[in-house]
Amino acid sequence: MTDQPIIAIATITPLPEHREAVRQALETASVDGHAEDGCLLYALHETPDGFVMIEKWASPDAAKAHGGGPVFAALKSAWDGKLAVPLSVQRLATLHYCTHEQGSL
Repeated sequence: MTDQPIIAIATITPLPEHREAVRQALETASVDGHAEDGCLLYALHETPDGFVMIEKWASPDAAKAHGGGPVFAALKSAWDGKLAVPLSVQRLATLHYCTHEQGSL
């Protein structure tokens, strides 16, 4: 059996006075993270309260490597003391998905 891809949704809520600095750090991480081995998607989105990063990793090992790697370490350092609440990460277990290219899986 092959590893299933990992989908993670990270919610980042900066303190209002640090919103732009956190945005810049996330924009850098979104480019650098996408270049990491096993990264299939690293997409930054904005909400009224902050930011959401939607990530797709080829395997649990790729997601784990990211969490312990230099891109995430630099991001944590950049937002240290600038978040209103701690980072929230949800890992999703895929039950079913469909793409236009592949059809139902």
